[in-house]
Amino acid sequence: GAYSHYVPAVVDALFSRGEFLSAYTPYQAEASQGTLQHIFEFQSMICELTGMDVANASHYDGGTALEEAVAMAVDHTERKKVVLSGGVNPQYRAVVKSLFKHLGATIVEVAQVRGQTPVATLKEAAQDAACIVIQNPNFLGGIEDVPAVAEIAHAAGALAIASVNPTTLALLKSPGECGFDIAVGEGQPLGIDMNFGGPWAGFIAAKKEFIRGMPGRIVGETVDAEGKRGFTLTLQAREQHIRREKASSNICTNQALMALRATIYLETLGPGGLGRVAELCVQRAHELAEKIVKVPGVKIPFQYPFFHEFVAEIPHPVQTLTRLQERGFLGGLYLQPIFRDLRDHVLLCCTERNTSADIDAFVAALAESI
Repeated sequence: GAYSHYVPAVVDALFSRGEFLSAYTPYQAEASQGTLQHIFEFQSMICELTGMDVANASHYDGGTALEEAVAMAVDHTERKKVVLSGGVNPQYRAVVKSLFKHLGATIVEVAQVRGQTPVATLKEAAQDAACIVIQNPNFLGGIEDVPAVAEIAHAAGALAIASVNPTTLALLKSPGECGFDIAVGEGQPLGIDMNFGGPWAGFIAAKKEFIRGMPGRIVGETVDAEGKRGFTLTLQAREQHIRREKASSNICTNQALMALRATIYLETLGPGGLGRVAELCVQRAHELAEKIVKVPGVKIPFQYPFFHEFVAEIPHPVQTLTRLQERGFLGGLYLQPIFRDLRDHVLLCCTERNTSADIDAFVAALAESI
């Protein structure tokens, strides 16, 4: 999804400087030390958030990052079966399917039960799988039993891949702490405006044993002939422009400009600031959930722990959402076109930008719109 977070003014001020206005990683590394340094810092902070050892210079978006992570797993295990949780963003699942349907791979999707992925069903599907993919929090907002998923994957000889919202990692355990091999996600919540759906910046991070199979560019730190600290594109022998058809990916670029926004945002907020953003998201979303059930006809159908998104059941959702929009509110994502059994359900979200006054106004408008 796209999330409306507060973006400090310094992000736009530095992002718009002419020295940075390129979407590409540089081709002449020694002449581009500033760009290489901010990419190196981006990689370092992604590793810190995800608990992984190495990250690349970013990807086009979260869906592409997931597809590339699955390709890593297929190459590493030499297996052709991919297990996807039904809680993974449906657009991400579509990207994975669009590639692997041409490569003879089998995609097994495990449907959610009451907003969460049934671990027992994942275990049944794990045999001979290259990887198990889980999203946490999942598309419906629920926090999954991620340590159990990693254990199931490894017991079956598969890799464990987590798709994550980076903001949540300020509060939740990182994929690395939970035993995952690869972590991917969408960097949009990190200081990147919604932009009507893009451009954004996906990220991919992994344990160091998988670095040779990692797609995209990697910036490394080195020392020049004078002993000064410098940065360079490293481990290029694994990339498509050298390995050609033997490479795991044909992606040779990244979203450097969007990664710059994420870097400035994270460095401006720091660990404490990002943690405060995460806390406010949780507080505001739970405040909305508590108040919305007081509206006649509105229910919270799934009782799962959630971060800043949750599902609500409302009467006549299409008409209600239309009336809410007429009153100036985006009333949530209607879920029935995506999940056929969720006929009267909408997905709601709060971030730190939604105040208590905003929540009260929305609840009042909802009561008038039903």
